[in-house]
Amino acid sequence: MHTMWKGSISFGLVNIPIKMHAATEDKDVKLRQLHKECKSPIKYEKVCPVCDKEIKNEEIVKAYEYAKNKFVVLDEEDLEALRKEQEDRAVEIVDFVKLEEIDPIYFEKSYYLSPNEGGGKAYSLLRSALKDTGKIGIAKMMIRSKEQLAVIRVYENVLVVETIHFPDEVRNVQDVPNVPEETKIGEKELETAKMLIDQLTTEFEPEKYNDEYRTALLNLIEEKKNNEETSTPTLTEKPMPDNVTNLMDALQASLDRAKQDKPKPSQPKKKTKTTLKKKKATS
Repeated sequence: MHTMWKGSISFGLVNIPIKMHAATEDKDVKLRQLHKECKSPIKYEKVCPVCDKEIKNEEIVKAYEYAKNKFVVLDEEDLEALRKEQEDRAVEIVDFVKLEEIDPIYFEKSYYLSPNEGGGKAYSLLRSALKDTGKIGIAKMMIRSKEQLAVIRVYENVLVVETIHFPDEVRNVQDVPNVPEETKIGEKELETAKMLIDQLTTEFEPEKYNDEYRTALLNLIEEKKNNEETSTPTLTEKPMPDNVTNLMDALQASLDRAKQDKPKPSQPKKKTKTTLKKKKATS
């Protein structure tokens, strides 16, 4: 399992060197966009609208837009220094709470934790302490240049970090439009709804749920592939850049024009009989 972060977790005077691994993976079926005519993949280029040219990565800087078309440019060195300062800090558990006190709306992404060299005993200590008390740890950590509020808990036999949203990242429910006020519900309707819930109540078994759309899409792709309904872009020889082509055209046109404009060499005049007689007389 790929290690995406290394660091340490501390609670009190206990320090646990750990490695972090993604606990989930995106299995969404990625579809490419092709040019309908020739079935070639579409390219997305970074273009400056003012200079009207493609921009390389090394020509790009980061900035914060504090007002319309007004930016504060941030140097990469400054950002890297901030990241380094935060990443070098240990992940300190600052509070212990009960898991049921946190609403699921706060949860974001899960990561498995494994002990790094020399951290096995401390890892086991924290795991056992969390299990026995039924508590989870609240901590802050830096992941991918973003400070995260996180929960540290036990999942089966592994310590897990769950990143959670900061309170100001969760939108106010008062801003949700068209939510009805408390409406008087008939007692018979309510009892019927509760009976239906009771009938459908079961233990949570995640294995029985699957992504039916993804399965159907993969089956469709496989069927088309087996029926040879596939496309391969036609590879053609890359044309000579316009500037080179135009240069050759210009050179040839200039050469042709020069040939047309070049004056023809003057022919020597033929000597007539009269001229010859004059020369004889003079002599």
